[in-house]
Amino acid sequence: MKIEIRGVEKLSFRERQVVALKEMGKSAEEIAKRLDLSPSTVATLYNRAKTKGYEVVIIMPGDALGIFGIDAEMEGTGNED
Repeated sequence: MKIEIRGVEKLSFRERQVVALKEMGKSAEEIAKRLDLSPSTVATLYNRAKTKGYEVVIIMPGDALGIFGIDAEMEGTGNED
């Protein structure tokens, strides 16, 4: 899985770091420890980034979701509509 942050050019370097870690599921405390910041600074950076209008896109291969090949599997099962 990969993430893409669209509108990243609007964000500061620190905002980019916080957004990327937050989107990977890290807590404010984990991010603060990793970036040597206080949790309140992490919250400020994240909230500031949200106001700048970035968009996060998750890129996943379809087979990871088990959705490719369904049509082929259903052919021949009598479930065709």
